[in-house]
Amino acid sequence: MAEFSQNIMEKAEARFMEKQKKTAERNQATAEYVSEAKARVIKTARLRALRLAKEEADRAAEALNPAPPKKKRASRAVKKANVGSTEVTS
Repeated sequence: MAEFSQNIMEKAEARFMEKQKKTAERNQATAEYVSEAKARVIKTARLRALRLAKEEADRAAEALNPAPPKKKRASRAVKKANVGSTEVTS
C-alpha cells in the first residue's frame, strides 16, 4: 500500500511540476508580448513626431518660398488663330 501511495505522489508531483513549467513559459511569453507592444507604441510615437515635424518644416519652407505659378496653356482657339495668321502673312 505504501508503494501505491508513493507512486501516486510521484505522479502528482510530476503533474504539478509540468503545470509550473507551463505557467512560467506562459508568463514569459506574455511579458515578451507586452514588451514588444510597448516598444512598437514608443517607436510609432517617435516616427509620428518626426513626420509631423518634417511636414511642419516643409510647410514653413513653402510659405517662405512659394512655388512659381504654373503657366497657363493657350487654348485651342488661340492656337488656331495663331496658325491661321501665320499662313496669311507668309
